Formats: sequence, C-alpha cells, structure tokens
Amino acid sequence: MKEMWEEFKTFAMKGNVIDLAIGVIIGAAFTPIVATLVANIMMPIIGYVTAGIDFSTLTATPVEGVEIRYGLFINAIIQFTITAIALFFLIKAINMVRKPAAAAAATAPTQSEIYLKEIRDALVKGKA
Repeated sequence: MKEMWEEFKTFAMKGNVIDLAIGVIIGAAFTPIVATLVANIMMPIIGYVTAGIDFSTLTATPVEGVEIRYGLFINAIIQFTITAIALFFLIKAINMVRKPAAAAAATAPTQSEIYLKEIRDALVKGKA
C-alpha cells in the first residue's frame, strides 16, 4: 500500500498533472464569464442579425407532450465555441510569454558544459 501511495505522489506531483489541474480550475472559473458573454452580448447580436430569432426558445414538438428544445443546444454549441476560442488565445499568450524565458535558459550553457569545454580545449592544446 505504501508503494502505491508513493507512486501516486510521484504521479500527482508531475508538472503535467498540476498544469492540467490548474487548467481545469481556470476553465471552471472562466465558464460563467463566457456564459454571460454568450447570453447577454453574443446572442442578442446574433438574434438581431437573424431578424430577432432567440435560439433559446426554439423547440420542436414531434408528438403531443414531447418538446425538443434544440435552441438550447445551439446556445451550448455557441458557448462552447466561444470558450474554446478564448482559451486558445489565452494559452497562446501564455506560451508566448514562456517561450523567451525557456529559449534563454536553453541557450545558456550549464556549468558542467563549461567545464567539459575547458577539458576538451586543454586536451586539444596538449595534443598539438
């Protein structure tokens, strides 16, 4: 049991898992913002462009007593699309900020690389 706990701790502390957890939390916090954007800004504009159609009220009644509210599904698709686009641009901006720092760290030689170069140069001088 202890080995399994240690394995779980190793898994849970990996960077990807923590990044995923942060992404889920940000996504959950971001959802009400997008829902408000869709309901109060985007849908009225789309309703105006489509001659006043309110998608949330669109329904079909194929049989008496059965109501299919496909307009709510259309709203959910629009909300998902806007959320996906907004998250794409948010992640793209974060990656643009991360890249210069990662590139700078990647180009700077480590101390061991410096020592290895010095050893190599000393060996080359000794043979010549």
